[in-house]
Amino acid sequence: QVQLVESGGGLVQAGGSLRVSCAASGRTLTNHRLGWFRQAPGKGRGFVACISWGDSSTHYADSVKGRFTISRDSAKNTVYLQMNSLKPENTAVYYCASMWDYYSSYDRAPLYDAWGQGTQVTVSS
Repeated sequence: QVQLVESGGGLVQAGGSLRVSCAASGRTLTNHRLGWFRQAPGKGRGFVACISWGDSSTHYADSVKGRFTISRDSAKNTVYLQMNSLKPENTAVYYCASMWDYYSSYDRAPLYDAWGQGTQVTVSS
């Protein structure tokens, strides 16, 4: 199993930017898809973005397209989520997750079998 640890969350003003990181350990990420999900109080855990480790292909939730960018550094076994033009409604705990990259589906939490502890992102108005 992959172990995932998120970092980089914090407080930012609306319109600002933040980059969260997810460091992976435990095994090679080849054939894995790494995703970011978020969960606000009283809401479910929703898909944000994902990246395939092999070819770095990406997918984004419609709500973040054009503002968020997911990337990875294979040498560091780390995936990043660059968040620009942040909005108060983006406030949530952001989780990193991993799944086997064998299927076309990518945006449902049950597809992912390893999760980090989450990092809090708070956007003030």
